[in-house]
Amino acid sequence: MDFYQADPTLENYWRGVILFGRNVASYKFALAHALYDVDKSGSDLVTLEDLAVPFSRHLCEHLLHAPKQITSRGSQYLEACVQFNNGEISQDKLTETTVRLGFNNVIDAFHNVNQGEIEKRFFLDERKTHKGIRLTDNFYQLSERQQYQNLAFETNARWNLVEQAWAMGVSRNLVAVEFDEHNQLLFSRINERRVDITSCRDSLNGYQKGRCFYCFKPISLIPGDAELADVDHFIPWSAREEVNNINGVWNLVLACKCCNRGVEGKSSHLPSRKLLQRLHARNEYFIQSKLPLHETIVKQTGKQTVQRIDFLESHWHKVKNNRLFHTWEPKAEGEATF
Repeated sequence: MDFYQADPTLENYWRGVILFGRNVASYKFALAHALYDVDKSGSDLVTLEDLAVPFSRHLCEHLLHAPKQITSRGSQYLEACVQFNNGEISQDKLTETTVRLGFNNVIDAFHNVNQGEIEKRFFLDERKTHKGIRLTDNFYQLSERQQYQNLAFETNARWNLVEQAWAMGVSRNLVAVEFDEHNQLLFSRINERRVDITSCRDSLNGYQKGRCFYCFKPISLIPGDAELADVDHFIPWSAREEVNNINGVWNLVLACKCCNRGVEGKSSHLPSRKLLQRLHARNEYFIQSKLPLHETIVKQTGKQTVQRIDFLESHWHKVKNNRLFHTWEPKAEGEATF
């Protein structure tokens, strides 16, 4: 798919798995987190027993706040995780059950995106020969990349979003994801009750490939980091009287501090039409990633591509003409990747 083919870095292949792979259970996210936790100074062979401890830990932690972790009606393995959370079975019993049941499908399916396998594998399946998986050079190289520390934040954000979609039943109720600017959170509502979902930064970063939306400079998700991204309104907040749902996900981007706050930054200017086309491309990534941002963008901007383009164009022209905004575009700090 063009997400990683346009910028075929290892981190974008990994993001392809996390953001665009099919979701019928959250095991893929648990496996990704388990791999982040692997001791990278040891053997490249990771036994299922060693993998089972972090894999089950992450699932058990998520089950505490999100009981629905699979689309099927039941799971013998998840029942064991619930029993562990309730103190009914030991860690050793949970580990044994995880080795026996937890990896049956996820290892085979991990690298599959859009009904095909991605070109870069991060581990090899050696369950039959060595009772585990073998990490590839791709995984070790990924762990040394500048963006690697962002991936765990992105994975957890995607996991939280999928959980919320399942909890609300997306087939019956389109998920309206909203933005709380004060707390920098994405949230939804169930029967008018607000439900916080996850960090806005962490949710958006993967779709922007870890770069500033405007200049493509690398950005960070790590609190306190000098390159920590700002959440910015593409169409400025000052135009909120002309634009309905200006806080919608469709209008939120991540920006470096220079673009968002700097002397030559965007401030209250209106980004150029070239950047408007980039916003459409980014929003289409939301569509491709299916639930729940798919449903949110469709609900906010239109069911068909032509409707979504018209939505952005009409809002952009309305603001430009009514408020006489000056258009703005920064100098590129990196190669365009979307």
